[in-house]
Amino acid sequence: MRKLTIQIFAAFALLFNSYSSNACTNFLVTKGASADGSTMITYAADSHYLFGELYFRPAAVYPSGTMMKIYEWDTGKYLGEIPQASQTYSVVGNMNEYQVAIGETTYGGREELQDSTGLIDYGSLMYIALQRSKSAREAIKVMAELVEKYGYYSSGESFSVADKNEVWIFEMIGKGVDLKVDRKTKKTYNANRGAVWVAIRIPDGYVSGHANQARITTFPLENMKTSISSKNLDKIFDPNIEVVYAHDVISFARKKGYFNGKDEEFSFSDTYAPVDFGGARFCEMRVWSFFKEINKDMWKYFDYAKGHNLKNRMPLYIKPDRKLSVRDMMDFMRDHLEGTELDMSKDEGAGPHALPYRWRPLTWKYEGKTYFNERATATQQTGFSFVAQMRSWLPDAVGGIFWFSVDDAASTVYFPVYCSVTSVPEAYAEGRGDMLTYCDDCAFWVFNKVSNFAYLRYDLMIQDIKKVQNELETRFISQTDIVDKTALELINNGNKDEAISFLTDYTVNTGNYVVARWEKLFQFLLMKFMDGNVKQEDGKGGLKYNKYNYCPAHVDNPDYPDWWKKNLIEETGDKLLYKSEGGGH
Repeated sequence: MRKLTIQIFAAFALLFNSYSSNACTNFLVTKGASADGSTMITYAADSHYLFGELYFRPAAVYPSGTMMKIYEWDTGKYLGEIPQASQTYSVVGNMNEYQVAIGETTYGGREELQDSTGLIDYGSLMYIALQRSKSAREAIKVMAELVEKYGYYSSGESFSVADKNEVWIFEMIGKGVDLKVDRKTKKTYNANRGAVWVAIRIPDGYVSGHANQARITTFPLENMKTSISSKNLDKIFDPNIEVVYAHDVISFARKKGYFNGKDEEFSFSDTYAPVDFGGARFCEMRVWSFFKEINKDMWKYFDYAKGHNLKNRMPLYIKPDRKLSVRDMMDFMRDHLEGTELDMSKDEGAGPHALPYRWRPLTWKYEGKTYFNERATATQQTGFSFVAQMRSWLPDAVGGIFWFSVDDAASTVYFPVYCSVTSVPEAYAEGRGDMLTYCDDCAFWVFNKVSNFAYLRYDLMIQDIKKVQNELETRFISQTDIVDKTALELINNGNKDEAISFLTDYTVNTGNYVVARWEKLFQFLLMKFMDGNVKQEDGKGGLKYNKYNYCPAHVDNPDYPDWWKKNLIEETGDKLLYKSEGGGH
């Protein structure tokens, strides 16, 4: 995510630096691959500039002639305006009332293909499509038509587009700028307006993922019964269609000199965003780390993910060895490359307290050479993340659950937001704070207090964080059945509005409770770990006093690991050696 064009042909070091801002992760799960028959997509919106909050746009009806202003999601820059739809649907976060959900990751691609004259950026593309679509297929159609008509402002983008029945990966890049003057109006226009793109339905029973590297390679063309080009875009609603692509996705590449092979050999990624070392190590590595947890054969692509064998590309989608649950998807979003030689908590960069994070820049130089830090799925600069769960066997008002969180996925809490809600928890609502405006009860700031404090003594504090995290998420997941049944009973009795009111109250109360509980956790951590000490717990959720009930019971001072002591001694020699004669403490 976060708009930054990857300079494919730039110098090696500059290429590395471009990836430092490309930072989102999406995992996609089809009905047949999930434990309960739901579809799921995950999304981490990672950015050093994005404030985590829960967006909400109620359904609305607009009079003819109403215009919609377009602002770039990344920067707030005004891009222009387009006609508003006569009817829009309710959207909470990245899911609408019809259980359509969309996520994204930016891959950048060829720098010269970004269109500075376009009106629609990738963020606007997602949220407009959610307001105008009742299915994943309709969302793809809306997105394709928007960029065709108004131009695509952003760089290369991968989208996850899902509904209660299907999951699609949709990759797009602009066509650059070719300014012409209209003979009649004398106005300047971009003759290359629009985008080239490919959308592929993930087969049922399979999973996919993308993380800032274009992943679609070859695909079946229109002479196949399962594939159509944008010239026949209305046929996208044919359930037999599994691939849709821009009619000029290949011819445009030929025109630009990017491709000269046979049509059936055309690869979208290899043409518009070739994978390189950074694309593999920083981006594909996150997809591989997800895949390897659910398919034992994925270790044969480890060299590729490390950037060492780029011809051995991973498949776009795989069949998991087991069915996946909502809890699984939450856990996959918390990955730090554990279980591999790249585990960020195991090398010296983790410090004595096993911190699985490295502060930016992502790449750095030493004695004329360029080095890098790993880029795992869980990262400190997450604005928000979610697990979108869509369930076809329930009415839309009950079926869609948008499991939402803010800040670092490893130390956050996902709470349930039903897609039919009419308001959101105050602590997560837009406008209560921003990256430069602190507020005591904003979810984003409360969660950042906990995570940033924990980074100081991660090995110890994360244990207390995980305990409360697991307690809350286990409770919310276990409550889902009774909440569903209560709302469903109301709907079946003809009280849909009452059901939606019930689901809204549940969502709002749950979200606000999470933030209040996390504030209590911060207070507990501050008292327990203040000044490097570790105070004893009393077994009742508090901290233990001494036998006189006057001051804390004996505090612990955990020792540093031997490897850290050894390195320190090698660096300082005898400077810190304790000498008993004449010495003191």
